[in-house]
Amino acid sequence: MNKETLSKTSKLIKPHVHKTAVLSSQLLNNIVGAELFFKCENFQKMGAFKMRGATNAIMQLSEAQLEKGVVTHSSGNFAQAVSLAAKSLDVKAYIVMPENAPQVKKNAVLGYGGNITECKPTVEARQNAANDIVEEKGATFIHPSNNLNVIIGNSTAAIELLEDYNNLDYIITPVGGGGLIAGTALAAQYFGGKCEVIGAEPKEADDAYRSLLSGKIESNSTTNTIADGLRTELGDVNFPIIKQQVKQIIRVEETEIVAAMQLIYQRLKIVVEPSSATALAAIIKQKHQFLNKKIGVILSGGNVDLTQLPFGKY
Repeated sequence: MNKETLSKTSKLIKPHVHKTAVLSSQLLNNIVGAELFFKCENFQKMGAFKMRGATNAIMQLSEAQLEKGVVTHSSGNFAQAVSLAAKSLDVKAYIVMPENAPQVKKNAVLGYGGNITECKPTVEARQNAANDIVEEKGATFIHPSNNLNVIIGNSTAAIELLEDYNNLDYIITPVGGGGLIAGTALAAQYFGGKCEVIGAEPKEADDAYRSLLSGKIESNSTTNTIADGLRTELGDVNFPIIKQQVKQIIRVEETEIVAAMQLIYQRLKIVVEPSSATALAAIIKQKHQFLNKKIGVILSGGNVDLTQLPFGKY
Protein backbone atom coordinates (compact mmCIF):
# COMPACT_ATOMS: atom_id res chain seq x y z
CA MET A 1 0.00 0.00 0.00
CA ASN A 2 1.37 3.42 -0.95
CA LYS A 3 0.36 6.96 -1.85
CA GLU A 4 0.48 6.22 -5.58
CA THR A 5 -2.07 3.39 -5.23
CA LEU A 6 -4.49 5.66 -3.41
CA SER A 7 -4.02 8.46 -5.97
CA LYS A 8 -4.62 6.06 -8.87
CA THR A 9 -7.77 4.74 -7.19
CA SER A 10 -9.11 8.25 -6.71
CA LYS A 11 -8.68 8.95 -10.44
CA LEU A 12 -10.00 5.53 -11.48
CA ILE A 13 -13.36 5.77 -9.71
CA LYS A 14 -13.83 9.53 -10.21
CA PRO A 15 -16.14 9.16 -13.25
CA HIS A 16 -18.39 6.77 -11.32
CA VAL A 17 -18.86 8.62 -8.01
CA HIS A 18 -19.77 12.11 -6.85
CA LYS A 19 -17.23 14.48 -5.37
CA THR A 20 -19.39 15.26 -2.36
CA ALA A 21 -19.86 18.66 -0.77
CA VAL A 22 -18.23 19.85 2.45
CA LEU A 23 -20.52 21.84 4.74
CA SER A 24 -19.90 23.90 7.85
CA SER A 25 -21.99 25.63 10.48
CA GLN A 26 -20.90 28.52 12.68
CA LEU A 27 -23.42 27.48 15.33
CA LEU A 28 -22.05 23.93 15.48
CA ASN A 29 -18.53 25.36 15.60
CA ASN A 30 -19.57 27.46 18.58
CA ILE A 31 -21.12 24.47 20.36
CA VAL A 32 -17.90 22.44 20.19
CA GLY A 33 -15.37 25.28 20.23
CA ALA A 34 -13.70 24.03 17.07
CA GLU A 35 -13.94 24.32 13.27
CA LEU A 36 -15.90 21.43 11.76
CA PHE A 37 -15.90 20.44 8.10
CA PHE A 38 -18.61 17.90 7.26
CA LYS A 39 -17.83 15.64 4.29
CA CYS A 40 -21.32 14.82 3.06
CA GLU A 41 -21.25 11.22 1.84
CA ASN A 42 -25.01 11.23 2.35
CA PHE A 43 -24.95 13.09 -0.99
CA GLN A 44 -23.02 10.24 -2.63
CA LYS A 45 -24.66 8.04 -5.30
CA MET A 46 -27.01 5.59 -3.52
CA GLY A 47 -26.67 7.78 -0.43
CA ALA A 48 -23.49 6.51 1.26
CA PHE A 49 -19.69 6.34 1.08
CA LYS A 50 -19.95 2.62 0.26
CA MET A 51 -20.39 3.47 -3.42
CA ARG A 52 -16.66 4.27 -3.47
CA GLY A 53 -15.45 0.94 -2.15
CA ALA A 54 -17.91 -1.10 -4.19
CA THR A 55 -16.92 0.67 -7.40
CA ASN A 56 -13.20 0.21 -6.83
CA ALA A 57 -13.54 -3.45 -5.86
CA ILE A 58 -15.51 -4.26 -9.02
CA MET A 59 -13.13 -2.27 -11.24
CA GLN A 60 -10.17 -4.32 -10.00
CA LEU A 61 -11.64 -7.58 -11.34
CA SER A 62 -10.51 -9.33 -14.52
CA GLU A 63 -12.68 -9.56 -17.63
CA ALA A 64 -13.36 -13.22 -16.85
CA GLN A 65 -14.51 -12.34 -13.33
CA LEU A 66 -16.66 -9.45 -14.53
CA GLU A 67 -18.48 -11.75 -16.96
CA LYS A 68 -19.63 -13.97 -14.08
CA GLY A 69 -20.69 -11.12 -11.82
CA VAL A 70 -20.20 -10.23 -8.18
CA VAL A 71 -21.87 -11.26 -4.94
CA THR A 72 -22.05 -9.67 -1.51
CA HIS A 73 -24.10 -9.94 1.66
CA SER A 74 -25.56 -6.84 3.24
CA SER A 75 -28.73 -5.64 4.90
CA GLY A 76 -28.54 -2.16 3.45
CA ASN A 77 -26.01 0.32 2.13
CA PHE A 78 -23.41 -2.04 0.66
CA ALA A 79 -26.16 -4.06 -1.01
CA GLN A 80 -27.28 -0.88 -2.74
CA ALA A 81 -23.72 0.20 -3.52
CA VAL A 82 -22.75 -3.08 -5.19
CA SER A 83 -26.02 -3.15 -7.13
CA LEU A 84 -25.59 0.38 -8.49
CA ALA A 85 -21.84 0.11 -9.10
CA ALA A 86 -22.34 -3.19 -10.93
CA LYS A 87 -25.15 -1.71 -13.00
CA SER A 88 -23.02 1.28 -14.03
CA LEU A 89 -20.20 -1.09 -15.03
CA ASP A 90 -22.58 -3.54 -16.79
CA VAL A 91 -21.89 -6.41 -14.36
CA LYS A 92 -24.38 -8.80 -12.73
CA ALA A 93 -24.84 -8.31 -8.99
CA TYR A 94 -26.09 -11.04 -6.64
CA ILE A 95 -27.09 -9.67 -3.25
CA VAL A 96 -27.70 -11.80 -0.14
CA MET A 97 -29.98 -9.97 2.30
CA PRO A 98 -31.44 -11.14 5.62
CA GLU A 99 -35.15 -11.82 5.39
CA ASN A 100 -35.84 -9.18 8.05
CA ALA A 101 -34.08 -6.38 6.12
CA PRO A 102 -36.41 -3.39 5.66
CA GLN A 103 -38.50 -3.63 2.50
CA VAL A 104 -37.44 -0.09 1.56
CA LYS A 105 -33.82 -1.34 1.33
CA LYS A 106 -34.80 -4.40 -0.67
CA ASN A 107 -36.74 -2.18 -3.05
CA ALA A 108 -33.69 0.06 -3.49
CA VAL A 109 -31.48 -2.94 -4.34
CA LEU A 110 -34.03 -4.17 -6.87
CA GLY A 111 -34.28 -0.66 -8.32
CA TYR A 112 -30.52 -0.66 -8.88
CA GLY A 113 -30.71 -4.00 -10.66
CA GLY A 114 -29.46 -6.32 -7.91
CA ASN A 115 -30.63 -9.95 -7.77
CA ILE A 116 -31.70 -10.63 -4.17
CA THR A 117 -31.38 -13.93 -2.32
CA GLU A 118 -32.93 -13.85 1.15
CA CYS A 119 -31.51 -15.74 4.12
CA LYS A 120 -31.90 -16.11 7.88
CA PRO A 121 -30.69 -13.01 9.80
CA THR A 122 -27.38 -14.46 11.01
CA VAL A 123 -23.79 -13.87 9.90
CA GLU A 124 -23.38 -17.59 9.22
CA ALA A 125 -26.51 -17.75 7.05
CA ARG A 126 -25.39 -14.71 5.05
CA GLN A 127 -21.97 -16.18 4.34
CA ASN A 128 -23.34 -19.62 3.49
CA ALA A 129 -25.82 -18.13 1.02
CA ALA A 130 -23.06 -16.03 -0.59
CA ASN A 131 -20.81 -19.10 -0.81
CA ASP A 132 -23.59 -21.03 -2.56
CA ILE A 133 -23.89 -18.28 -5.20
CA VAL A 134 -20.11 -18.21 -5.71
CA GLU A 135 -20.18 -21.97 -6.28
CA GLU A 136 -23.26 -21.97 -8.51
CA LYS A 137 -22.65 -18.82 -10.59
CA GLY A 138 -18.88 -18.42 -10.39
CA ALA A 139 -19.41 -14.87 -9.14
CA THR A 140 -16.67 -13.08 -7.16
CA PHE A 141 -17.45 -12.38 -3.51
CA ILE A 142 -16.87 -8.81 -2.29
CA HIS A 143 -16.99 -8.29 1.47
CA PRO A 144 -18.63 -5.01 2.54
CA SER A 145 -15.72 -3.88 4.74
CA ASN A 146 -13.03 -6.55 5.05
CA ASN A 147 -11.68 -6.26 1.51
CA LEU A 148 -8.57 -4.24 0.67
CA ASN A 149 -9.94 -2.84 -2.60
CA VAL A 150 -13.11 -1.74 -0.78
CA ILE A 151 -10.99 -0.08 1.91
CA ILE A 152 -8.84 1.71 -0.68
CA GLY A 153 -11.99 2.89 -2.49
CA ASN A 154 -13.36 4.18 0.80
CA SER A 155 -10.17 6.22 1.32
CA THR A 156 -11.14 8.53 -1.53
CA ALA A 157 -13.72 10.39 0.58
CA ALA A 158 -11.02 11.55 2.99
CA ILE A 159 -8.58 12.17 0.13
CA GLU A 160 -11.09 14.61 -1.40
CA LEU A 161 -11.59 16.27 1.99
CA LEU A 162 -7.85 16.65 2.53
CA GLU A 163 -7.36 18.07 -0.97
CA ASP A 164 -9.81 20.85 -0.09
CA TYR A 165 -8.72 21.27 3.57
CA ASN A 166 -5.07 20.31 3.96
CA ASN A 167 -4.56 21.59 7.49
CA LEU A 168 -6.97 19.40 9.47
CA ASP A 169 -5.94 18.27 12.95
CA TYR A 170 -8.40 15.36 13.04
CA ILE A 171 -10.83 13.40 10.93
CA ILE A 172 -13.62 11.64 12.80
CA THR A 173 -15.48 8.72 11.24
CA PRO A 174 -18.12 6.27 12.43
CA VAL A 175 -16.90 2.69 13.01
CA GLY A 176 -18.93 -0.35 12.04
CA GLY A 177 -17.26 -3.05 9.98
CA GLY A 178 -14.07 -0.98 9.88
CA GLY A 179 -13.86 -0.32 6.14
CA LEU A 180 -14.42 3.44 6.36
CA ILE A 181 -12.08 4.20 9.26
CA ALA A 182 -9.34 2.00 7.75
CA GLY A 183 -9.62 3.80 4.41
CA THR A 184 -9.71 7.18 6.13
CA ALA A 185 -6.62 6.27 8.16
CA LEU A 186 -4.73 5.38 4.96
CA ALA A 187 -5.77 8.70 3.40
CA ALA A 188 -4.57 10.62 6.44
CA GLN A 189 -1.30 8.69 6.52
CA TYR A 190 -0.40 9.63 2.95
CA PHE A 191 -2.22 12.94 2.40
CA GLY A 192 -2.97 14.35 5.86
CA GLY A 193 0.35 15.50 7.28
CA LYS A 194 -0.15 15.45 11.05
CA CYS A 195 -3.88 14.77 10.78
CA GLU A 196 -5.07 12.06 13.19
CA VAL A 197 -8.05 9.78 12.58
CA ILE A 198 -10.41 9.01 15.46
CA GLY A 199 -13.34 6.62 15.44
CA ALA A 200 -16.82 7.12 16.85
CA GLU A 201 -18.78 4.07 17.98
CA PRO A 202 -22.03 3.34 19.82
CA LYS A 203 -21.45 2.07 23.36
CA GLU A 204 -24.06 -0.60 22.56
CA ALA A 205 -21.80 -2.06 19.81
CA ASP A 206 -18.29 -1.17 20.95
CA ASP A 207 -16.28 -4.08 19.54
CA ALA A 208 -13.79 -1.75 17.80
CA TYR A 209 -13.14 0.18 21.03
CA ARG A 210 -12.46 -3.06 22.86
CA SER A 211 -10.40 -4.47 19.97
CA LEU A 212 -8.10 -1.45 20.05
CA LEU A 213 -7.57 -1.96 23.78
CA SER A 214 -6.96 -5.71 23.63
CA GLY A 215 -5.00 -5.77 20.38
CA LYS A 216 -7.22 -8.48 18.88
CA ILE A 217 -10.60 -8.55 17.17
CA GLU A 218 -13.41 -8.58 19.73
CA SER A 219 -17.08 -9.44 19.17
CA ASN A 220 -20.37 -7.94 20.32
CA SER A 221 -22.74 -10.02 22.41
CA THR A 222 -25.52 -7.53 21.62
CA THR A 223 -25.90 -4.70 19.11
CA ASN A 224 -28.84 -2.80 20.53
CA THR A 225 -28.09 0.53 18.85
CA ILE A 226 -30.11 2.90 16.72
CA ALA A 227 -27.01 3.19 14.49
CA ASP A 228 -27.97 0.15 12.41
CA GLY A 229 -25.06 0.62 10.00
CA LEU A 230 -22.58 0.12 12.86
CA ARG A 231 -23.77 -3.26 14.15
CA THR A 232 -21.14 -5.19 12.19
CA GLU A 233 -17.66 -6.16 13.41
CA LEU A 234 -14.05 -5.61 12.34
CA GLY A 235 -12.20 -8.02 10.06
CA ASP A 236 -8.68 -9.36 9.65
CA VAL A 237 -7.96 -7.12 6.65
CA ASN A 238 -9.03 -3.78 8.12
CA PHE A 239 -8.09 -4.33 11.78
CA PRO A 240 -4.30 -4.31 11.23
CA ILE A 241 -4.64 -0.90 9.51
CA ILE A 242 -6.84 0.42 12.33
CA LYS A 243 -4.51 -1.00 15.00
CA GLN A 244 -1.51 0.72 13.43
CA GLN A 245 -3.04 4.06 12.43
CA VAL A 246 -5.91 4.79 14.86
CA LYS A 247 -5.09 5.69 18.44
CA GLN A 248 -8.55 6.43 19.78
CA ILE A 249 -12.18 5.40 19.44
CA ILE A 250 -14.78 7.41 21.34
CA ARG A 251 -17.93 5.61 22.52
CA VAL A 252 -21.26 7.43 22.57
CA GLU A 253 -24.62 6.75 24.18
CA GLU A 254 -27.84 6.34 22.22
CA THR A 255 -29.21 9.64 23.51
CA GLU A 256 -26.02 11.40 22.37
CA ILE A 257 -26.36 9.92 18.86
CA VAL A 258 -29.94 11.14 18.57
CA ALA A 259 -29.07 14.62 19.92
CA ALA A 260 -26.24 14.94 17.38
CA MET A 261 -28.48 13.69 14.58
CA GLN A 262 -31.07 16.31 15.49
CA LEU A 263 -28.42 19.06 15.45
CA ILE A 264 -27.33 18.01 11.96
CA TYR A 265 -30.92 18.08 10.70
CA GLN A 266 -31.61 21.45 12.31
CA ARG A 267 -28.35 23.26 11.56
CA LEU A 268 -26.99 21.72 8.35
CA LYS A 269 -30.50 21.11 6.94
CA ILE A 270 -29.55 17.69 5.58
CA VAL A 271 -30.74 14.09 6.03
CA VAL A 272 -28.27 11.70 7.68
CA GLU A 273 -28.69 8.25 9.20
CA PRO A 274 -27.92 7.66 12.89
CA SER A 275 -24.57 6.04 12.05
CA SER A 276 -23.37 9.35 10.57
CA ALA A 277 -24.34 11.27 13.70
CA THR A 278 -22.02 9.24 15.93
CA ALA A 279 -19.07 11.28 14.63
CA LEU A 280 -20.55 14.61 15.76
CA ALA A 281 -21.74 13.00 19.01
CA ALA A 282 -18.16 11.96 19.77
CA ILE A 283 -16.83 15.47 19.16
CA ILE A 284 -19.48 17.01 21.43
CA LYS A 285 -18.78 14.41 24.14
CA GLN A 286 -15.01 15.08 24.09
CA LYS A 287 -15.10 18.74 23.11
CA HIS A 288 -12.39 19.65 25.64
CA GLN A 289 -10.04 17.47 23.56
CA PHE A 290 -10.92 19.24 20.31
CA LEU A 291 -10.92 22.85 21.48
CA ASN A 292 -9.74 25.25 18.72
CA LYS A 293 -8.91 22.36 16.36
CA LYS A 294 -9.82 21.92 12.70
CA ILE A 295 -11.82 18.71 12.33
CA GLY A 296 -13.09 16.81 9.32
CA VAL A 297 -16.27 14.84 9.97
CA ILE A 298 -17.25 12.03 7.59
CA LEU A 299 -21.05 11.91 7.36
CA SER A 300 -21.15 8.32 6.15
CA GLY A 301 -24.65 8.13 4.71
CA GLY A 302 -28.21 9.35 4.54
CA ASN A 303 -30.31 6.26 3.91
CA VAL A 304 -32.84 6.59 6.69
CA ASP A 305 -36.44 5.44 6.94
CA LEU A 306 -38.23 8.77 7.31
CA THR A 307 -41.17 7.05 9.03
CA GLN A 308 -38.82 5.88 11.81
CA LEU A 309 -37.02 9.07 12.81
CA PRO A 310 -35.95 8.90 16.48
CA PHE A 311 -36.53 12.49 17.54
CA GLY A 312 -38.53 12.72 20.74
CA LYS A 313 -38.20 8.99 21.44
CA TYR A 314 -35.01 9.14 23.53
